[in-house]
Amino acid sequence: MKSTVAVIDFGTSKVVALIAEVSGRQRCDIVGAGTAAYDGFADARWNAPDQVNDTILDAIRSAEEQARTAVRDVYVGVPGQFSRIYTVEVKQSLQGADPRVTARDIEELFETADNEMRQVQGMPIHRSPAWFVVDDGKKTLEPMNQHGNELRAMVSYVIADQFFIDEISERLRAIDRRAVGFFSAPMGEAMLFLSREDRDRTAVLIDIGYLSTEVMAVEGDTIIFHRVIPLGGGHIAADLAYGLDITLEQAEQIKRSYTFGAPTSQPTFDILGSDGATRSFAYQKVSDVFEPRAEEIAETIKECIDGSGVRLGNWSYVYLTGGGLSMNRGGREFLGEKLGRPVRELPRRAVKLSSPIYASALGLLDLVIETKTSANAAQGGLKGFFRALFG
Repeated sequence: MKSTVAVIDFGTSKVVALIAEVSGRQRCDIVGAGTAAYDGFADARWNAPDQVNDTILDAIRSAEEQARTAVRDVYVGVPGQFSRIYTVEVKQSLQGADPRVTARDIEELFETADNEMRQVQGMPIHRSPAWFVVDDGKKTLEPMNQHGNELRAMVSYVIADQFFIDEISERLRAIDRRAVGFFSAPMGEAMLFLSREDRDRTAVLIDIGYLSTEVMAVEGDTIIFHRVIPLGGGHIAADLAYGLDITLEQAEQIKRSYTFGAPTSQPTFDILGSDGATRSFAYQKVSDVFEPRAEEIAETIKECIDGSGVRLGNWSYVYLTGGGLSMNRGGREFLGEKLGRPVRELPRRAVKLSSPIYASALGLLDLVIETKTSANAAQGGLKGFFRALFG
């Protein structure tokens, strides 16, 4: 039996709505996708509050038109700027003559972690383990039935700002829609696109958006570090508009077509003015404006990673997504040189929506569907057990 799932994801320059049909035989078929541009948000506040409702409605209606169906219940992605990541390390003694890890031990371990989080303000929207360790053994996500005397774990929580929950719930009601759940957009993106092997080695995911950049360290089944940097591709476009004395729309055209380190293959940038005349800018002139801001973004990302306290090994990979630099040829190589380690492109998880601008929305949809599936199935496995404990 098919069910319909609708999600809405808030970026700093656009809102994305996805509608999917889910069945037991075919996990997910995206039947509708809609986007609507807006002024976004900064410092966890809307830049143009009066346009948000219309933007949400435009995105949903566009997805509904493609899907040829109407939706009222919507799952909402909480952006990184409206949430915080907390990690808690807890331990639990194992009892009995032949002590082994049981489901009750894990439940009590999570209860201990929950008690430590009770004073944190906001709405918990996600809880998952980074690792378990029995005695002095190796880190694992499957501790059940292991023999030992003590079980330890690192548990990560995503706490959403109550302002965002209340605000979006009211805005959806105003357009005759209903928020039926709130999920962490960064968590969904990390879990969908980073493989279990990458997460076991601790991976870094960098999402350079239009007005901000999110830096995440991911281990096990969760994010263990998350920071929002107030710099993005829009700052590059604004610099180009000012430095070249062109409109922001023209600056966007140049920004999107810019290739790092290609003065010979891309000698000039041509744009069409409002008067119909073509203006040309030499590569070096554009580069002198573009690359200082790109370097600032890269250096700030490096400072963020270096100061995170997260230990990255030689086999820890860094991935780049978002519309900021990942869509520019040579962008990953440019960032990798600044970070001192290779930067990889995210693997494609959808045929229809493979552009980096959909990465967050796709991750959100995957997280919603997997959570619903785990909640509806008693055999959800260890991951489903954790989510059952939480929800």
